[in-house]
Amino acid sequence: MSETTHSQVRSFVVDNFLFGDHATPLADDQSLIESDVMDSTGVLELVSFIEERFGIAMADADIVPANLDSVARIVAFVDRKREPVH
Repeated sequence: MSETTHSQVRSFVVDNFLFGDHATPLADDQSLIESDVMDSTGVLELVSFIEERFGIAMADADIVPANLDSVARIVAFVDRKREPVH
């Protein structure tokens, strides 16, 4: 897991969905949807952030909880997409 990616994703989630409340506990593996941190509109905001910040074009098939439901899953998804293709 890239520390830079992790800090950028975590900052985005805290700033946009927790309104900058860094005191609210947020585990890296906590479900953002089940814990009501992020709703469907939030998913669209997250997709836009990922595409703009990391230069990743996301297909509809990428927009699933397996990729976007926790800070850890988002970071793993971004890291996978940014790996050079061999």
